[in-house]
Amino acid sequence: MAFTKINHYEKEYADIHHDTALNVAEGVEDQPVVNPHFKKRKKRELTIDEYVKGITEGNITILSQAITLIESNNPTHYAKAQEIIEKCLPYAGKSVRLGITGVPGAGKSTFIEAIGDMVTSLRHKLAVLAIDPSSERSGGSILGDKTRMESICHNPDVFIRPSPSAGSLGGVARKTRETIVLCEAAGFDVIFIETVGVGQSETAVHSMVDMFMLLQISGAGDELQGIKRGIMEMADQMVITKCDGENVHKAELARTQFQGALRLFPVPESGWKPKVYTCSSYTKEGLEYVWKGVEDYLEHIQRNGYFTLNRNRQNKYWMYESINETLRNSFYHDPAIEEQIETYEQKVLNDQISSFVAAKELLHLYFKDAAIKMKSEL
Repeated sequence: MAFTKINHYEKEYADIHHDTALNVAEGVEDQPVVNPHFKKRKKRELTIDEYVKGITEGNITILSQAITLIESNNPTHYAKAQEIIEKCLPYAGKSVRLGITGVPGAGKSTFIEAIGDMVTSLRHKLAVLAIDPSSERSGGSILGDKTRMESICHNPDVFIRPSPSAGSLGGVARKTRETIVLCEAAGFDVIFIETVGVGQSETAVHSMVDMFMLLQISGAGDELQGIKRGIMEMADQMVITKCDGENVHKAELARTQFQGALRLFPVPESGWKPKVYTCSSYTKEGLEYVWKGVEDYLEHIQRNGYFTLNRNRQNKYWMYESINETLRNSFYHDPAIEEQIETYEQKVLNDQISSFVAAKELLHLYFKDAAIKMKSEL
């Protein structure tokens, strides 16, 4: 606009002073940045059958889109995802599910990258589901596991999917379990689940895998320190990483100490005595023994029937977990509760009512509202 005004004034000046040698050419108006004739075409949504067909045919793009539906908080997306999962169930259940955890700095991503190369060389298809911790302040996640696994991220037989924990381990665990079903239907026969690190998430991941592997580093403490760590009770196999260079002697010493600590634990229900291995993700030394240990364990639990028993127990556990989560979400999204919960919260803060009475009254309000809705639907 300013450019046009300047041209107008200079033109008037030139008309008044004919004898001037100044000739000002008219400017060109700014062109639009975006083509005004461009129309954005809305992408056609796939049907349930198209999703199922694409997943069972091993289409990674459609598999990723289906997982996005699972992770979405949109109720419509959630309902659609459940239909997809239900239709994929007949094709699922034919994989080995392996949970991998370890102390920060143990090299979980590097270990997965190294052993993933070996697993695919044995003609397996590998899916890596990484649970990435979310920031408590911003709520964001880096989701950078795929970029850290450079050698396998371009492998057509490997699928890597990081998921944010989003502050809810139970929620992300449910979504991870549902993702496992889709990955199995897509033909992935080995599934790694990498946890956020030692903590509460291990319990959730332990309830959805066939084998739980704990990565340790040398110098983490003596065998007494190992006994104190409750995480060791869940481990079916322990691996001392970074066994290379000058660290070989320390890693072997740590292996001996942890193996001694494991002997003090009672034999688990599977009947398998956990073993400790050493390996180097850098030199690839010892990885074949680690994977041989995985195969031996799986063969053992399939032979004695614990494999089926454990899977059935997990299915039962997740049925109840799904009920609990659905009820919790229904409670907090109920209009009557949303209207009153802040009032009751303020009463608790002002010591006008106890937290237990407040909870009881809110639950009474919720069930009363639910009963009214049910009667209106009948």
